[in-house]
Amino acid sequence: QVQLVQSGGGSVQAGVSLRLSCAASGYIPSGSCMVWFRQAPGQEREGVATLVTGGGNADYAVSVKGRFTISRDGAENTLYLQMDSLKPEDTAIYYCAARVSFLYHCYWSSSEYRHWGQGTQVTVSS
Repeated sequence: QVQLVQSGGGSVQAGVSLRLSCAASGYIPSGSCMVWFRQAPGQEREGVATLVTGGGNADYAVSVKGRFTISRDGAENTLYLQMDSLKPEDTAIYYCAARVSFLYHCYWSSSEYRHWGQGTQVTVSS
């Protein structure tokens, strides 16, 4: 059974950086997908960045491309989201999620993911 435990987040000023971590336990084979989602108050959960495990591609939402970087330390089984040049509109609860498969494909829909972290608040003030 995969379990995801998040850390990081907090309240920062616009323009600074934060890094979120998502420590995974359980077997996540190459070809699986790990994703960061976020949900702002009153809005739907949206995909921020996806990563296919085992050397697969990363992809980003247009709103964060060039500012956020998703990565994974396979040895530690930890997913990261490096967030640079933060903006007030990045304020949200951030969730990591995993989809165990061998497909080497990620989905942007949250309904495709069974395994979720507990969420962490990121607040960016101007």
